[in-house]
Amino acid sequence: MLYNVYCDESCHLEHDGINDMVIGAVWCPQRKLKEINSRICDIKLRNGISPTTEMKWTKISPAKVVAYKDIIDYFFDDDDLHFRAIIIPDKTKLNHRAFHQTHDDWYYKMYFDMLKAILSPVDRYEIYIDIKDSHSYQKAQKLRQVCSNSMYDFSQSVIQRLQPIRSDEIQIMQLTDILIGAVGYQNRTFSDGFVNSKAKLEIIELIKRRSGYSLTRTTLLREDKCNLFVWDARDVV
Repeated sequence: MLYNVYCDESCHLEHDGINDMVIGAVWCPQRKLKEINSRICDIKLRNGISPTTEMKWTKISPAKVVAYKDIIDYFFDDDDLHFRAIIIPDKTKLNHRAFHQTHDDWYYKMYFDMLKAILSPVDRYEIYIDIKDSHSYQKAQKLRQVCSNSMYDFSQSVIQRLQPIRSDEIQIMQLTDILIGAVGYQNRTFSDGFVNSKAKLEIIELIKRRSGYSLTRTTLLREDKCNLFVWDARDVV
């Protein structure tokens, strides 16, 4: 089976003043991709949103909350869609010096830890990451090398492609952004006086209800729909 995997991350910088970090992915059989993207476009149109308008976590507002709820319900209703995320709840506990690594070294290890629950040696994958900056291409090449070497896939036959894409051009990548944003928001520690977004909290509650999970704890390894792993800074990587 050939799968497409759409990856993104939230708050991956080491010293950005935000406690948590999330790396995640949505994946599906490639043969279902056209249908899935079409369904997401239909949801947008039904809610008065142009298919070319990017839906993402930071854009959630009371006026469009129904559209975002429809996207989440579609994800849980479609058996071909799956989500996996690794949660780092407290970046202040990182001690890269103790493990003789840089933050970048650790970042790629975390990315592989997220992907390894998705990848199977008997299947094939095309992996796409969201373009963040001018270094996205180099990051993609490094990530492919790390993943392939960690799987002993030196011929790179399992991961057939790993490249950056623009999330505003790919409907399913926007779903990835929303799910990662929700998980990150749920695990975040906010300063005193911060006013929570009611619309975002509604989306989080919907995900929690549909998944049956708190979004703050590790799920079973074989969880197939909404698979979460909470990484402890004491873990050796």
